Amino acid sequence: MLTKVYGSAVLGVEARTIAVEVNVDIGVGYHLVGLPDNAIKESNYRIAAALVNNGYKIPGKKITINMAPADLRKEGAAYDLTIAMGILLASGQINGDFIDETLIMGELSLDGGVKPIKGALPMALDAKQQGFSKCILPKANAQEAAIVEGLQVFGVRNLKEVIGLLQGNGTVQREVVDLEKTFYQVQEKHDFDFSEVRGQETIKRCMEVAAAGGHNIILIGPPGSGKTMLARRLPSILPPMTLSEALETTKIHSVVGKISSSGVITQRPFRSPHHTISDVALVGGGSYPQPGEISLSHNGVLFLDELPEFKRGVLEVMRQPLEDREVTISRARFTVTYPCSFMLVASMNPSPGGYFNDRDQKGLNSQAEVRRYLGRISGPLLDRIDLHVEVTPVPFEKLAESRKGEESAVIRQRVVAARALQTSRFEQEKGIHYNAQMNTRQIRKYCELDSDSRKLLKSAMDRLNLSARAYDRILKVSRTIADLVMSEAIQGEHIAEAIQYRSLDREGWLG
Repeated sequence: MLTKVYGSAVLGVEARTIAVEVNVDIGVGYHLVGLPDNAIKESNYRIAAALVNNGYKIPGKKITINMAPADLRKEGAAYDLTIAMGILLASGQINGDFIDETLIMGELSLDGGVKPIKGALPMALDAKQQGFSKCILPKANAQEAAIVEGLQVFGVRNLKEVIGLLQGNGTVQREVVDLEKTFYQVQEKHDFDFSEVRGQETIKRCMEVAAAGGHNIILIGPPGSGKTMLARRLPSILPPMTLSEALETTKIHSVVGKISSSGVITQRPFRSPHHTISDVALVGGGSYPQPGEISLSHNGVLFLDELPEFKRGVLEVMRQPLEDREVTISRARFTVTYPCSFMLVASMNPSPGGYFNDRDQKGLNSQAEVRRYLGRISGPLLDRIDLHVEVTPVPFEKLAESRKGEESAVIRQRVVAARALQTSRFEQEKGIHYNAQMNTRQIRKYCELDSDSRKLLKSAMDRLNLSARAYDRILKVSRTIADLVMSEAIQGEHIAEAIQYRSLDREGWLG
């Protein structure tokens, strides 16, 4: 008897329907075809034990299983449940009236329990698009899949619950998610707040500008000056995620199995990988490609602490993703693309010893040592960072103040208003949502200067010996500063403030 059960394969952050065709005929043997990996080939042992321990059996006949399309490689143990249902249906041990409209995925344990899988959200989205009405997944994955409207999602704990659902006599209830409760209310909560930061008013202002325009930023200062503390609070002033952004981000985290019990990611990610990370772990890849840290930071913040300590090759692979806001990984049989639209926040010491040579006597380094240290960061990478800012230690008087600083919620209101202005401005521009994404043509169009502002910018570039690459960056940042005060035109004071955030341009560091 031939039967067909449907599963799903995840490619990149998208899913594709897999038809598992099971034929039970006269003879002896177990044949699994359709480019399965080793985990799938071993499934017959898990399935046989799970069936026996729940009162069923593998029929002593010739079993042929084809996973179509046969030219697409399948991986992982998530097809256990799909194959097991196919065997039971094809051998006549159970009936399944709804099998043609149901997508089934799950890993089996030897006692028939159903274990969590990766990529449940992309699978559910594809199931709805392909016209399936029901989706049976492990209980641990049901919440993330249930956020897809128009699809009945059932979370199961064991084999018997799956069989009961297929035969129409199950007791498992449909999983229901209240988006109002799990998304809109939860997303306002943050673990860190700018009100906890003493002093550093200039740096907090710079972080506000970065958040308002989506600009990348590098913080330069000695140990203990508060670089990490400031970076960790940046997500608290970013605009709240929209539902579409949350779904995009959740899909990526679902693929690597990093979804919380709530089922949907409600806050912008903050990723902080160690400087020993490899280039594959950072940008993604591997024999079976997986998203890297830059994709897990999508719609959020990637924080690289002690930037010069990262391997130069690791930093260089970020250049193209920073520009294109997506990373493409090619293999012989397929190509996958992961989104990676993130804000880069980097921090570093001003010298190998950790201190500014011109004002601190601690850990003095020679000019050659400082040049070598700063030279670990290439010009093209630095070119993609709009804001360079000096972070100096907070004096005791500021640390001892009892008065709290401005709360993140207040700063966020200004950031949200500036982003709304940018969204309206770029409404006719494809793929542009905030100022940091502007290209040269758009800079010329939206960042026009009057004669006085132009003279000020020219004078500053000559006097401070700023590099040519700083020109466009200053215009982008000045546009954001103007947006924060709802100014249609870029004024001289906006240019002056933007220049201040480029005072540590690379030529200036090297003297």
